[in-house]
Amino acid sequence: MAIFSVYVVNKAGGLVYQLDHYAPRAEAEKTFGFPLDLALKVHDERVVVAFGQRDGIRVGHAVLAINGADVSGRFTADGRDVLELLSNPAHYPVSIRFGRPRLSSNEKLMLASMFHSLFAIGSQLSPEPGSSGIEMLETDTFKLHCFQTLTGIKFVVLADPRQAGIDSLLRKIYEIYSDFALKNPFYSLEMPIRCELFDQNLKLALEVAEKAGPFGPGP
Repeated sequence: MAIFSVYVVNKAGGLVYQLDHYAPRAEAEKTFGFPLDLALKVHDERVVVAFGQRDGIRVGHAVLAINGADVSGRFTADGRDVLELLSNPAHYPVSIRFGRPRLSSNEKLMLASMFHSLFAIGSQLSPEPGSSGIEMLETDTFKLHCFQTLTGIKFVVLADPRQAGIDSLLRKIYEIYSDFALKNPFYSLEMPIRCELFDQNLKLALEVAEKAGPFGPGP
């Protein structure tokens, strides 16, 4: 079982904390000759596959490394443009690693704000008054779990669909937040959470929850 990430969103929809706990490996590496038999393009300052799925490489996957050297956005570690490099026959054969593009800090802020809006819409769509809003979203590959406190702080956990005990985990995260963030005299509700004890106790709670497995304790 796995817990992928944790988000804490304040009552205004701002992301005040985010932790990537586990990233599934969905990468593919292959050596290519010239010309490259994949169509690449720049999207959101990344070089991604536009056409030519094969051998685990999918449309939308980003170029993560070339010849073992990491790629950042559209440039290699030594500052060369990826598309220019791959258009030159002199650089072949070349080994390219592809994978799902990693979310940038700005994208995480935007997604937190979008979820905050969806949460409010969900509450308003309810045919019954006093709806709690979105508590869970389910997909084939993960479940999103949300717990909102009385003060409007949202704790969001993304986990493997088979992971048990998330309701208990959300309340444990709230307890850790209360103990190590709210009791910090230098912290306010709208500020990003920067507290080493909060980080340490959160990671420990995630590890304990993962070890509970598919038949772990419920709420």
